[in-house]
Amino acid sequence: MPEMERNVRWLGFGAVLRATGQSLIYPYFSLFLRNVLGVPFLEVGLLLTITGVVPLFIVPFAGLLTDRVGRRRVFLAAMTAEASAVLLTAEAMNLRSIPALVVLVTVLGTAGTIAGPAISAYVADFSQGHERTRGYTWIRVGWNVGFTLGVLSGGVLIGFFGFVSVGFAAGVALLAGVGFVAAFLEPSPYDLRLRGAAAVPAASSGPARVGSVRESLEILRKDRPFLILCAGVALVSLSVGQWGVTFPLYVNSVLRIPYAILGAGLALNGVLVVFGQPPTTRASRGSRHTALLVLGVGLYAAGFLLLAAFALASLALVAAFFAAVFVLTMGENVESIPTTTLPSNLAPPTEIGAYNGAFGAIMGAGYTLAPALGGFVLGLAPNPIAVWSLLMVPAVPGILLVGFASRRLPRAANLA
Repeated sequence: MPEMERNVRWLGFGAVLRATGQSLIYPYFSLFLRNVLGVPFLEVGLLLTITGVVPLFIVPFAGLLTDRVGRRRVFLAAMTAEASAVLLTAEAMNLRSIPALVVLVTVLGTAGTIAGPAISAYVADFSQGHERTRGYTWIRVGWNVGFTLGVLSGGVLIGFFGFVSVGFAAGVALLAGVGFVAAFLEPSPYDLRLRGAAAVPAASSGPARVGSVRESLEILRKDRPFLILCAGVALVSLSVGQWGVTFPLYVNSVLRIPYAILGAGLALNGVLVVFGQPPTTRASRGSRHTALLVLGVGLYAAGFLLLAAFALASLALVAAFFAAVFVLTMGENVESIPTTTLPSNLAPPTEIGAYNGAFGAIMGAGYTLAPALGGFVLGLAPNPIAVWSLLMVPAVPGILLVGFASRRLPRAANLA
């Protein structure tokens, strides 16, 4: 198996630092609102939804910007904004200002959203076919090494030092990530070509000309199978997006599982990605991306309902929590393969950023609305089976749309 391209390796290591900084505090933000500020479930969900609205509108333009300004420049600017937002979020927690927190978490999410298409396009510039899938796996593994370190440390440190101190530490970690990436990450072949540099190897060369924004939007508008796929993924994301916010909120606030155990469970998620994602990616080779997406959603449903069954019986809740994390992470490992790779595979060479931006925006609509749906259902249905069954309902039409789109996608692009 060929060695991973050097710059993709550096990007993966930068993801370790970036994820460590974010996950020291960001996964616990909903718990700060609930447990420190006393915000009710529904309002927690609504506030988190509000923080996702601006990134939702920004991400398509981030993809267009990436194709026109360059992958590395956009990524570094986004990382700097992330670090600044986390530091200021810690101060807003110190002041206990909900409006300031909403604004700053919105800035943090927006910066991460802008970075997404740049990362995807950067990896795509250096790879094709299955090697592209391997490249995205490398970034995901790096991210989850950092996530594991951050969320485990955050769960322990918040109990000792509080949210504010841990938030400042998270900002420092992110600043370290910015410095590392700026020092070691080279421009991609596309970036060099965009600057008018000398010719690069034909296998990885970028385009000589970038079309207008209007031309990019027209290409996207005419790609009906891609748009149908995006719509299906958006509906699926309403359900699988409960993993990021509603699940830890439910575990801590309803099942009363302490921060430290919650942190350990979320850290287990990171470990399972680090050690489980590479073999999952290897095993998926030759499979249809759309089939992997459906399988991943099924595993999410199984994990949610597993926890619900034990919660209904009030039996072995901690063990059930860790078992659910295991199953949910297996679903995440499978589902991440198509959602990270397929947009780049379907894009024309000049539109990789645009396609990733559009995909991220439409899929992000589901993730943005997921906390509001989760908060509403948590307040509506006391029965855990009812809660998690209702939260999986949007995935059903989503899977049907994905299946419809699958029959219309280019076969080669749909293979992992």
